[in-house]
Amino acid sequence: MRRVRHTSRLFALVVVVLVGAGACTFDPQSGGSGGGGAAPVGAAEQASGASGTSGPAQHGRPTTPSPTPRPTTPPPTKSTPKPKPKPTTARSTSPTAAGCPQGQHQRAVETYLARLGGFGAVTVDGRQSAADCAAIKKFQQRYGIRPVEGRAGPTTLDVAQRLATTDTTRCQAGAGTTFCVDLTRQTVWAMRGGKVVMAPTVTRTGMSGYRTPSGTYTVNFRNPKEWSDPYEVWLPYWQHFTQGMGFHETTTYLHDKSIGSHGCVNLLHADTVRMWELGKVGTRVVLIGRRPGT
Repeated sequence: MRRVRHTSRLFALVVVVLVGAGACTFDPQSGGSGGGGAAPVGAAEQASGASGTSGPAQHGRPTTPSPTPRPTTPPPTKSTPKPKPKPTTARSTSPTAAGCPQGQHQRAVETYLARLGGFGAVTVDGRQSAADCAAIKKFQQRYGIRPVEGRAGPTTLDVAQRLATTDTTRCQAGAGTTFCVDLTRQTVWAMRGGKVVMAPTVTRTGMSGYRTPSGTYTVNFRNPKEWSDPYEVWLPYWQHFTQGMGFHETTTYLHDKSIGSHGCVNLLHADTVRMWELGKVGTRVVLIGRRPGT
């Protein structure tokens, strides 16, 4: 009878151990605080990035926590590295200075800007520098050249050359105010008493079929905002001098040489305002040369 009781007690102990081992498996909701057993495969993938292989706890052996506890927050994997900020100077790969690209007409533009003056110090060496960049940008801003990036491109060269080679003494100005137009170079300036009171600036005159004629005329009508009936467009700071032609602010990009006016002398806003301030009915207008292609 004692042997039967001893055997029964031993059997009950084995049942308790087996049931206890099954009940203490890893609980994913407990943050790894279970009493023993293997972790679910999903937990191993989160921790290591690879599939783990684990079996049930061996019967009859005590279950103890893993000697290396798993972190509650998975560490970042190598597949998602944090992006490194790019250096700000890495964008420039061609000859540049202070983020300013060098154009194909660097030396020529430097030469003309040095001759014109007023745009800052430039070094005539054909190499972009911070000072050259600032001077070219200032020049482009002044004469409405887009984009304003300091690059010595063809438009910048064309404008600089036309302005630098304009001979103001060719205009036969009178004692009063005279508006002078060089049709060949497409430049305009103003004189008073034989002195230049507005330096040469850029213009765009009549295109082919609408040539602006050379000659001497007089401003005979002014209107700060004239309406053009045939072309249905406003003509700001209008100063008429002959045959429906006059000075006014441009309504399109001035440096687009594929188009032109219908005989009028187009100007940038600042230049139109300045000529409006200088002019009046009776102001002398002198046009010399001829626009190429007209």
